[in-house]
Amino acid sequence: MHSTSSPSLSFFYEEPVTLRNRNSLKLFLHEIFRKEKKKLSSLNYIFCSDKRVLEINRQFLQHDYYTDIITFELSPAGAPVEGEIYISIDRVKDNARQHDTTFTRELHRVIFHGVLHLCGYKDKSTAQEKLMREKEDYYLNRYFAKK
Repeated sequence: MHSTSSPSLSFFYEEPVTLRNRNSLKLFLHEIFRKEKKKLSSLNYIFCSDKRVLEINRQFLQHDYYTDIITFELSPAGAPVEGEIYISIDRVKDNARQHDTTFTRELHRVIFHGVLHLCGYKDKSTAQEKLMREKEDYYLNRYFAKK
């Protein structure tokens, strides 16, 4: 890296969750930013409960519903990415059951989903959602192929 300070990527646990191979996950997340041509400054993941995500959704987004992830971009436009990503472990467990997948795979899908939002991908329209799913699947398959 040419920079004297390397980007910060941290995980915080308000709810217990097993996140194996954290170092290889961090390297892979950096790789996503590189592939998507975005510069990362700092990123914090906060793994929490449905209740916490609902509070954040109500307080900051004026949404009154549960969701699996809330992504906040904290950097000004054009600056290296600074962000916070809140992930509801309760929703991830429920989504995994609903989509007939493993908790681990669903957790990583949501982790990558947040990065993709920070890289500029949206999921409001049908076309945007389709592209987001394709990107998630691409990165999930690449990540788990390395295991």
